[in-house]
Amino acid sequence: MLTLDQARAFVAVAEEGHFGRAAERLHMTQPPLSRQIQKLEKSLGVTLFLREPRGVKPTAAGEAFRDECVQLLEMAERAPQRARLIASGKVGLVRLGYTAASGLSVLGPVLARIKEAAPDVTVELHEMVTAAQLEAMRNGAIDIGLARPPFQIEDVESALLLTEALVVAVPSGHRFAERGTPVSGHELRREAMIMYSAEQARYFRDLVVDLVDVRSDQVAHTATQILTVVALVSAGHGVALVPQSTQHLGLPGVEMVPLRESPADAVQLHAVWLSTSTNPALRHVLPVLQEPVDAPPMQ
Repeated sequence: MLTLDQARAFVAVAEEGHFGRAAERLHMTQPPLSRQIQKLEKSLGVTLFLREPRGVKPTAAGEAFRDECVQLLEMAERAPQRARLIASGKVGLVRLGYTAASGLSVLGPVLARIKEAAPDVTVELHEMVTAAQLEAMRNGAIDIGLARPPFQIEDVESALLLTEALVVAVPSGHRFAERGTPVSGHELRREAMIMYSAEQARYFRDLVVDLVDVRSDQVAHTATQILTVVALVSAGHGVALVPQSTQHLGLPGVEMVPLRESPADAVQLHAVWLSTSTNPALRHVLPVLQEPVDAPPMQ
């Protein structure tokens, strides 16, 4: 098996073209260096050098072997530094889960923060609902999530990233959009509503029913993803309560109107991670993931 000492000796002879100069470069005498190269050639079963009157010249096999040895020595020099960087968290991989709605609000700023604080950390993105994020975190499939409370999982830690209001998404030309004033929950009782799935979008469904009295006969459709909810509004199937950041979807045929009953912090989004994580890269980026992101202004 080739050793690093053999690789260094061979490269020195190949680059110097002379055993004496290579020996000086390596701070050794010429005879043991010559024996080392002879032993190397014997173990490989290949002639690496052509012996000439004024020195040596690599054979074709020797030139190819030199290139490989140079790469090997460069990798050996980089390996300790890379190991130290990975241990410090400055280099590595962070797998980040995010909800579709968080992609409209905090995902961009969060990625920008990570890039600035840890440019050599790679972020791998996984879109999934909160329940799937928590399960993936528990199974070790992701390191951190952008998710909605509550977080009923052992050893979970969280930091509030964003609060925003719920607003009313209405079809363009709807009387609520044209009058230019907030809508009350009482007024919504006369509207067909697009609601959230009780199983797959429980967080948003609970927010809506806490603020507005929605009758079962009002519900035109239920959906899981906010994009689907807004698309149904655009198609004229009803109105819906959505996070304020949904305005950044830019879907045609939809307008956003303030909801009178919604507090500014009705909707919460947290960064969540496990305190037991052993990923150094996660520990390195966590400080920038615990600073709140400003809510987008109402357009």
